[in-house]
Amino acid sequence: MSGAGTGRLAGRVALVTGAGDGIGAAVARAYAAEGARVVVAELSEETGPAVAAEVGGTFVRTDVSDRAQVEAAVATALDTYGSLDVLVNNAWGSAQLCRVEDKTDAMIDQGMAVGFRGPLWAMQAAFPHMSARGWGRVVNMCSLNGVNAHVGTLEYNAAKEALRALTRTAAREWAPTGVVVNALCPGAKSAAFRRVMGDHPELEAMADAGNPMGRIGDPLADVAPVAVFLASEDCRYLTGNTLFVDGGAHINGVAWQPDLP
Repeated sequence: MSGAGTGRLAGRVALVTGAGDGIGAAVARAYAAEGARVVVAELSEETGPAVAAEVGGTFVRTDVSDRAQVEAAVATALDTYGSLDVLVNNAWGSAQLCRVEDKTDAMIDQGMAVGFRGPLWAMQAAFPHMSARGWGRVVNMCSLNGVNAHVGTLEYNAAKEALRALTRTAAREWAPTGVVVNALCPGAKSAAFRRVMGDHPELEAMADAGNPMGRIGDPLADVAPVAVFLASEDCRYLTGNTLFVDGGAHINGVAWQPDLP
């Protein structure tokens, strides 16, 4: 995504979790370019303030596995800008690559806290304000990992598929209110992607080669424009859907996998 925006989100207030890097930062930049005021809800006190300053927004340190901090992030948007129109649940921590039989309760609990409960809490906190205005957009960042059952990342896969179920359920229940809820499954070289590939560099070339378009996407150029659409007035009649923004990778599944002991 390049050049000046068209003002599609002018006057809107957006809260983006995990916006200090990768796809979250790209979405924050794209939203700001389209006229939105952006709250950067990010755990890192280094990257979060930097992105917020870049987009002219507000930073709030947020650990999305802590309900009080999630609710405080929503309150920050309301207190600072007087409304909350768009919620993007993007934050994720990390998953340790290991087999199903080696996953610990702590790994699963952390994955569900960050990937499922955090978004649920944010949606519960934002919904009364959105529904009262008769307009709202929720964009839940899900993953091909769950859809295609990538190996080694059970807690991530499970949390993201639970988030897709939450997306569809909320979309059904909230449809009469003007609040639409959709899932976006990106295929992009995000911060999480870079961390995994740093440990398994042989996989990056395989991932690029296995994509129908011959490459894994770019967060800003390839994914963020779709997130803009999902936050815009153009999305008023689209809800409960999963959009695969992945160069077609979901069509044939996953041809690459790490060699796990």
